[in-house]
Amino acid sequence: MSFKSIIQDMRDELGSISRKGLEVKLGYGLRSTSRRTVHDALGPPLVDALSQSCWANMPPELLRDVLTRIEEAEGWWPQRKDVVACAGVCRSWRDTMKEIVKTPEVSGKLTFPISLKQPGPRDFPLQCFIRRNRSTQTYHLYLGLNEDDGKFLLAARKCRRPTCTDYLISLHADDMSRTSATYIGKLRSNFLGTKFTIYDAQPPHAGAMISRSHSTRGGGSEQISPKVLAGNYPVVHIAYELNVSGSRGPRRMHCVMDSIPASAIKPGGVAPTQIEFLHASLDSFPSVPFFRSKSSRIECLSGSFSGLNEEKLVLKNKNPRWHAQLQCWCLNFRGRVTVASVKNFQLVASDEIGSVSQEQEKVILQFGKVGKDLFTMDYSYPISAFQAFAICLSSFDTKIACE
Repeated sequence: MSFKSIIQDMRDELGSISRKGLEVKLGYGLRSTSRRTVHDALGPPLVDALSQSCWANMPPELLRDVLTRIEEAEGWWPQRKDVVACAGVCRSWRDTMKEIVKTPEVSGKLTFPISLKQPGPRDFPLQCFIRRNRSTQTYHLYLGLNEDDGKFLLAARKCRRPTCTDYLISLHADDMSRTSATYIGKLRSNFLGTKFTIYDAQPPHAGAMISRSHSTRGGGSEQISPKVLAGNYPVVHIAYELNVSGSRGPRRMHCVMDSIPASAIKPGGVAPTQIEFLHASLDSFPSVPFFRSKSSRIECLSGSFSGLNEEKLVLKNKNPRWHAQLQCWCLNFRGRVTVASVKNFQLVASDEIGSVSQEQEKVILQFGKVGKDLFTMDYSYPISAFQAFAICLSSFDTKIACE
């Protein structure tokens, strides 16, 4: 049997399980008037359906060999959706696939949603692009070189407040509410738009402290579901230098990575890596829900930033050079940026907030304009796609005292 045949059989089995789950939902929904009763009744039938799947009884050695070959064969999207489909067959397939699929730092691939919270590759940047929708004040992040083969990753929605601006970040393209289970964090600015804080909805490392900042208002009587872990864990602080004199020139910014130690970029350094979402629905797929034991939640972090007093990594924008013939400031974006804009920047590591050591050549994050509402975003280790996306969102915000 070919691998394509195996994949097709798995999809048929997966569709059968999904239909069974839907029938269970409809049946219990008609008989019950209590939301709690509906929720409790959904658990056992779906678990039984998963455990009774014929694919759950494959010999472990054969299963690992099959899944390993599929993972190696499907290197990029959209073909990589077969790897995700394999993880949705049953619990044993999911556990095996999670062991086979490496983090982006090692593999250079984004596979599961948790990959967006993990550090990027060490040796090369992941190339993404951001599409802005001015009418809806939304921003969508895609993996890929263009819109034709781009894979959707994250979405953000701009929310203006009397004293600040929030950018709510979600795994879902259309549902960007803080009450949603797909909400993973936010970016908040001060009144002038010169200082920003990136908040993670979940602790980025062991010992992370939740912020006391007031939560985003949902409007009306909307309440946060008790299933959604909607914390405010500050992971990055961004500051743009004030332009008091009003002189023309590029923006100057620096980012203090609260969740990443400065030693992470040194040889042998390690950056904190989230292994799974604490809330199960964030790491699930549309067809089949996955289940975790409560004990697994306490081991969701790897490479924990245990030294809370350790020096934090600081990123500073790379200084552009003045091009006398073109009469403009220039940076080498290696063809990834084609339109001049004050929003364009490159971030490199800095020893201190005030200085960049030897003007490092390795660019950790670069962002630039290529069209009216299209921007490229390339990031690499030790920051994640979530952190990179939020930092780029800060460049979109209006800065009264920086222009």
